[in-house]
Amino acid sequence: MPSGRTHDRITLWLFPGIVGISYLVTRDGELTLLLGGGFFFAGLMFGPDLDIYSIQFKRWGILGVIWLPYQKLLRHRSFLSHGLIIGTVIRILYLLLWLFLVGVLVVAIAQLFWGFEWNWQHFTLAVIKLVTEVYWPEAIALFVGLDLGAMSHSVSDWICSSSKKKSKSKRSKPKPKSSVK
Repeated sequence: MPSGRTHDRITLWLFPGIVGISYLVTRDGELTLLLGGGFFFAGLMFGPDLDIYSIQFKRWGILGVIWLPYQKLLRHRSFLSHGLIIGTVIRILYLLLWLFLVGVLVVAIAQLFWGFEWNWQHFTLAVIKLVTEVYWPEAIALFVGLDLGAMSHSVSDWICSSSKKKSKSKRSKPKPKSSVK
């Protein structure tokens, strides 16, 4: 497999093309910024290798502890971590779960000190409505960027694995004996 540094180089080399193509397709600087930012973030910190102790994992610093259960639940290079679209969806849902848990803790502490009411159902439905009805182009651009960043990683892994298998099979095949007399 390519090293973490090689994956970083792939991300950096593809970044200008991804941004350029995004702008040509959308003609929108904000959507291009979201897509490019998502690609860059996924390529460097939010990619498939969060399922192991990798450079992407290390970049989370002390917050990397949130990825330890993820590493225990998923086998490295499984479809659920390295799969196109599904891997990104699972990482997003996993990160949102952690953000939700931290949010609950912060609101609970704030309620303890300041005693205000908080309607979780209303808040959650309002956020979902906002994302799906108002900011759906932005959400799609960000998701596409995140998935493209993950795809660049997974595809380079698959290419490397495939070329290694081909070269290994060529070396293991017996050479035909010549019939020279």
